[in-house]
Formats: sequence, structure tokens, C-alpha cells
Amino acid sequence: MMNEKPTLKSLLETSAGKKLLLLGKEQIFTQKEIARFLKRFKVTPVKYLEEGVVGVIENHRLNPVEEDISNEAYEQKLPIYKLSVFEQLLSEEIDDDALLMAIKLGNDQERIVRLLGNEHLSNALFVRLLKLYTFHTEEEDNRQDRDVIMFTLRRYIDIKPNEEDLLYSYLTLRRLATEATDPELLKALLYFPNFEFLIRGREKVTLQKTIARNPFIDEETVRKLLATRKVAVARALAGNSVISNEVQKYLLSQDDEAIDMALAVNNTIDKTIFDALLTRGNEAVSLLLIHQPIDASRFEKVRKSGIDAEQYALLGANEMLDTDVIESLAAMENKALWQMLAGNKTIPVQVLASLYEKGGREVYLALAKNPAVPEAILESLYERAADDTEMLAALAHNPSLPEAKLRALFERDNFEINRGLATNAALPPELLDVLKIDTRLQNELAQNEQLAKSYEAVLKQNKAMMNV
Repeated sequence: MMNEKPTLKSLLETSAGKKLLLLGKEQIFTQKEIARFLKRFKVTPVKYLEEGVVGVIENHRLNPVEEDISNEAYEQKLPIYKLSVFEQLLSEEIDDDALLMAIKLGNDQERIVRLLGNEHLSNALFVRLLKLYTFHTEEEDNRQDRDVIMFTLRRYIDIKPNEEDLLYSYLTLRRLATEATDPELLKALLYFPNFEFLIRGREKVTLQKTIARNPFIDEETVRKLLATRKVAVARALAGNSVISNEVQKYLLSQDDEAIDMALAVNNTIDKTIFDALLTRGNEAVSLLLIHQPIDASRFEKVRKSGIDAEQYALLGANEMLDTDVIESLAAMENKALWQMLAGNKTIPVQVLASLYEKGGREVYLALAKNPAVPEAILESLYERAADDTEMLAALAHNPSLPEAKLRALFERDNFEINRGLATNAALPPELLDVLKIDTRLQNELAQNEQLAKSYEAVLKQNKAMMNV
């Protein structure tokens, strides 16, 4: 029975005074770093097969001479290990604090780049090293900078073999800044150049602005972002629900319309900021009415604020209204408000029924699209519609409409009605398959949740098949 090859660590731990043969070029670690590591075990690295060698470390690329030495070592039954196994062991044995102190003292940028390319390092050490790297801001395209960015993207973004080109796109860096959940990584990304991204060919967004929108930033990162004194960054921060009340008040004091609008959609603002925003520009007030939780106290503030009936009606679209506030709104004589309430899927059934009784075409159209409306009311609206294409198209959007009615609408073969049906996740699959052929409905089909889920399922299945 052949002797089982020992693990590399156990070999080193039992080989004091012996030698380790290293064949091929070192990669992540230098000869000095390797020798320093082996010194802990009192093992000496050598380049030739000589007396006292107890094991071999091999790079996957060897020159002809090294190949001959490797064959001789094999014939002598010496245990042979891949260089990657040795690098992983060395990486696991690193003293993070000692390593970082040495790098700081020497400002060894070359060593930082090498280590950042080491996939065996922990994420915590990787991020600490990333903060120590200095980007070459004077150079437009520096090789080391590109390598550091690619090391970062490869570590945190799931890149498939056929998607390697994503590593060369700075838009992937924006994706990382958007999706990252590690506060320390987000902080490290602030040390990167403030790249500018063109989104959908229109909006320009910087890396700092993207980080400012991420809900996982911590207080230190918020302070660093504020220290940039960039209005665009402040505006992005204002809408982030993780910023403190103190920071919110500071941003409010900037008296900037865009910052006010961002604060208005931040549902963590307190009474003081809410009251202050009610006195600001119309855009901020409108957003405030739609996006903020409204209880009796806030409702009273809004009621006394003197806003006009049209803007007041926006409250009806708010999905965070207290029950007593909803009842008060429904009782008001404001048809625009009724319409907003009728289209709000969070409104209680009894209130929706009362709106149906109030009547009015705009209210009926809003009710027709609302999935929270009881089936009996939808049936009634369908019967009332007769050949009213606009009403039928509105009903076609509604996933709560009974299947028989959806099939009847499909049979009408009306383009406007089909536009509604194409968005409807409750439409029977065989009918949806027919609509998918109509290229004019691509925008509407893109909104269909059922279709989106089916595509996702196919992608997952293909991925599973590829893995198999």
C-alpha cells in the first residue's frame, strides 16, 4: 500500500532543518517573502534537487531543465505540490496587521498590487490593502490602476467565462458600487478616481454619487462624501435612508431645490424636516405628499399648509396613509383626489366601494386598473363598458379581472385592449404567447411580471445545464 501524501502544512511542520525545492517562477509572493515564511518552520528553499529536500513546489509552467528535475523528484517519490497550494497556505498564515504595517512603512505599491491579485486573501485584508493603493490620477490609462480595478471586480462580481469583457468596463465598477453590502468596501471605493458613467445614454453619474446612494454606507463614509463638497453628491445622500437626522438637517440648511426633493422621498425624515419641506418649492411638496408616511398629525399640517386642490390630490396616490387619513380624504369633495385614491392599491375595499358609488368616469378608469378592487366591482365596470375601448383597455391591465373576462377581451382583437393585456401577469399563457408575436407590444410585454419570471426560469435552467 502506497504511503498517503501529507498535507503541505504537516510536511513543513515536521521538516525542521530540511529543504523545500521550488521549481518554476514564483507568482504572488517574492523569493524573499517565501524564504521568510519557510523560516518559521526552519525549512530552506532551494532551486535544485539536493540532499535534504523533503518536498517539491511546482509552477504549472516549467522550462525543460526544471521538467527534468521534476521527473527525478517524482522517481525519488518526493511529495509534489502545486504552487497555488503553497500560495494558499502562505496566504492563510499572513499576519494582517504586520503585513499592513510593513507596507505602510515602505509605501510598497508594487507589493500591494501583487497582493490584491491574490484570490486567497480574505475580503477584509483585501479591502484594507485596497485603501493603501494610490491611483495614478495624472495618467489617463495606467496598467497598475487597470489591474487593481479588475482584481476588485473579479473578486466581488460574478463574472461568467463568456463575460470577461465586463472586467474592462467601468460600468461594472458602478454596478459594484450599487450592489455592494460591505461598508468597508464602499469606503475603499472612495479612494478610486471619481469615474463618470453615462447611464442609458443620458444621465451622467459619478462613482461618488453612486456610493452616496448605497444604503450600506456607514457614518464615516457619509462624512467623507460630505467633505467632497459636491452638490451632486449631497443630493444623492439626501435621498439615502441611512443618513442620520443630523446630516438630514445639515442638507436641508443648504437651501438647494434638488436636495429638498431628495429629502422629500426619504421616509426617515422627522417632524421638523417634514414641516420645513412643506414650505419649500412645489416639486418638493408634491414628492412629500406622495412618498412620506402620513398620520393624523402630518395630515393636519398638510391641511393647514394652504396648498391648492390639485396638489392636495396627490395624497391619494400615497401608499403609506393611516386608515383615519384615508377615510378623511375619501369624504372630501375633490374629484381629482377620488381618482388618485381609486388607483391606490393600498386603499381598503370599503373605501374603494364608496368611491365606486360616487361615480365619475376618471374614478371608474382608475378603479378598472386597480388590482385591489373587488371582483364584483370589476364585473360591473366590464358590463357598464360595453364597447368603451378606453375602459376595456384599463380593465385589461387588471390581474384581478376574472379569466373569462380576460379571454373575452382577447377575442375582441383590439390593439389598445391588447396593450393592456400584454402587461397583465394573470393572462393565460397561451394568450400571452400569441401577443408575444406582435412586435408593437414589446414595451408592454417588458412590464409583464409573468413573462419576466419565465425568462428568469429559462436563464436559471440554462445556467444549471452549463454547470452540469
